[in-house]
Amino acid sequence: MSDLVRCPWAASGGPEMLAYHDREWGVPVYDDVRLFEMLLLEGAQAGLSWSTVLARREGYRRAFAGFDPHAVAGFDDTDRERLLADAGIVRNRAKIDSAIANARAFLAVREEHGSFAHFAWEAVGGEPRRNRFHRQEEVPAQTETSRRLSRLLRHHGFSFVGPTIVYAFMQAVGMVDDHLVDCFRHGRL
Repeated sequence: MSDLVRCPWAASGGPEMLAYHDREWGVPVYDDVRLFEMLLLEGAQAGLSWSTVLARREGYRRAFAGFDPHAVAGFDDTDRERLLADAGIVRNRAKIDSAIANARAFLAVREEHGSFAHFAWEAVGGEPRRNRFHRQEEVPAQTETSRRLSRLLRHHGFSFVGPTIVYAFMQAVGMVDDHLVDCFRHGRL
């Protein structure tokens, strides 16, 4: 597999990053728990590299009850203190508070829309957007769609969901396919 052409960023974080690129990034996700996981992780990444958060993914899984939004929505001050002391995650009070509040907002959106997946995928008309970028520099950090979805999420009480974080989320869960055209994953998702 080493002779495969990949998006340039995939080589920046070692084998874990390559595996993430090759198996997950850009694959359409419709499962609410998986969407919650990626929303939580993308928010945790704010100001950091994705490889930093990816390396702590299992720590996040343990600390945040397997990314069960019901469990996380019920976290209290004791849980906050436990999370702040957990070296397996990024120990940032604002990000931890956001994850808990976002779990509550996530459940409210799911209640209102039937599923979070339905709500989120409406932003792209229910179908992945397939882009045709040739160079990494062409890939935007945000789009009008991510700005609109960011506004909707904030309206529903989410935080750490600026348009750049939302676009990274959209890429991660396959709402947009931003694999470069010469990447072996482009168009295969």
